[in-house]
Amino acid sequence: MSSKRPQYPPEFRSQIVELAKAGRTHAELAREFGCHATSIGTWVRQSQIDETGDTSSDAPLSTAERQELTALRRELRQV
Repeated sequence: MSSKRPQYPPEFRSQIVELAKAGRTHAELAREFGCHATSIGTWVRQSQIDETGDTSSDAPLSTAERQELTALRRELRQV
């Protein structure tokens, strides 16, 4: 049996990121909304990556690039 929690909906994550950008701390948001502060930090960092649009080879992947990579890996497993 898996102990992995289901993913939070994108709308929920977006709201949390906006609240964090407005100055609320990750710990404060985690207590209020019942998610982990580390998750919030990850969401905020990913949001910053998506906003900058840095395409250099050593830059972290944007959300769109991660989705494309996931789809390509799925397709490759089927081949």
